[in-house]
Amino acid sequence: MILSFADTLNDMPTSAAIIISVALMLFVGFALTRLTKLLKLPNVTAYILAGILMGPFCLKLIPVKVIDNMDFLSDIALAFIAFSTGEFFKLDVLKKSGAKTIIITLFESLLASILVFVLTFFILKLSLPFSLVISALASATAPASTMMTIRQTNAKGDFVNTLLQVVALDDIICLIIYSISISVAKATLDGGRIIAWDIIKPILINIVVLIIGGLFGFLLKLLMPKRRSNDNRLIIGLATIFAFCGICALADVSPLLGCMSMGMVYINLTDDDKFFKQMNYFSPPILLLFFVRSGLNFKLDSLFSSSMMGAVPLAVVGLLYFIVRIIGKYLGAFLGCLIAKKDKSVRNYLGLALIPQAGVAIGLAALGARVLGGQMGSELETIILASSVLYELIGPACAKLSLYLSKSYSNKLDEIVEVENVTKDGNVKTEVEILIEKINAIQQKIPVHEESEEEKAFTEASYEQYNQQQIYRRRIIGGWRRK
Repeated sequence: MILSFADTLNDMPTSAAIIISVALMLFVGFALTRLTKLLKLPNVTAYILAGILMGPFCLKLIPVKVIDNMDFLSDIALAFIAFSTGEFFKLDVLKKSGAKTIIITLFESLLASILVFVLTFFILKLSLPFSLVISALASATAPASTMMTIRQTNAKGDFVNTLLQVVALDDIICLIIYSISISVAKATLDGGRIIAWDIIKPILINIVVLIIGGLFGFLLKLLMPKRRSNDNRLIIGLATIFAFCGICALADVSPLLGCMSMGMVYINLTDDDKFFKQMNYFSPPILLLFFVRSGLNFKLDSLFSSSMMGAVPLAVVGLLYFIVRIIGKYLGAFLGCLIAKKDKSVRNYLGLALIPQAGVAIGLAALGARVLGGQMGSELETIILASSVLYELIGPACAKLSLYLSKSYSNKLDEIVEVENVTKDGNVKTEVEILIEKINAIQQKIPVHEESEEEKAFTEASYEQYNQQQIYRRRIIGGWRRK
């Protein structure tokens, strides 16, 4: 029955096949999140597994012609991910610890890339283009899992602030390394000699993209005055991001850095975090389709065959990449914090929170697969997808462990608030007095709820109804007494 449905879908006109396939991708992706939710796994894992399940190597539900016509999703998804990341580049926050954050980010990004390059090129003897691109992707970190864990635990402090800034800067470093690596890889594949211009050119292109993205952020600010309705704000925001994406696609460059610059300029000019929340409400279906489509490209059979670049099976390459990248991230974060003179709690556990890898790495892998082409590009995307599933399985647990070990959050009353054990007069407080002070301190930390206009109107109506009932009740009782 499934095969007959797949054949019917394949025989449909392209437009009908794409529409029905998109509906299937949304339904199956959502359905699998019900399972991963029970297992306390992130939604990204469900989306990738949904794509693998519906792909050419399992149920074959989605026709190849549909998969091939949806490669634009990579650019759009990267644009949304990058724009939302720009929200965390507030200048007042970066000024406080900017230099230290840059040092830590450089160490954790570069060391992960260097160790993966040594593994793939010198130890496994894989080709130079493949080794360059996959080592560049090793520097990327997925902020989604970490952000989700921070919100769930309500963690705060220096560890959390450092983590958020490092994750935000991490993608910039990754894109610069990736741009240089893909240019050198392309020159190598074309049989040309690698010259200085091959390294300088992508850096200059990224600087131009960064500037243009900033100009689009300024334009976005001009197009959205405070009086603009929410619907029109969403329309203008999407139109601006899509326009920038189209320009980048025309120039054959990644929109990631420019969209990040757009978000950074907009948040610093307006301090309008509500707009980012509104965009986040719109982006889930697009990100779902992107990750499901990535799963559709997953070549399951190639994991158990020897790589075209060497005698090592692809599954072994993927597993070693998974392990070495974790080592590089942890050691890099540790050394960076040591040089930046960060506290011991930050130095020892920051690397654990940088393990997850999904959105940016998968998007750049899809772009890299286009450039490398053929089996090499397919194998690159397969390794990144397989390792991303593993990273998303252990990432949230590692992030929560790092937050707990760094004492960024706690479930114990003794660690949530601190009070003095003696009074101002020098008398030792009783356990009851200490407990009362801690409860009062916690109550002061709870944010005061501000009633909306609707809530105020409802409350006033309730009081009015209550007063009328009391008047009516007194009249009845007074009548009974007179009788």
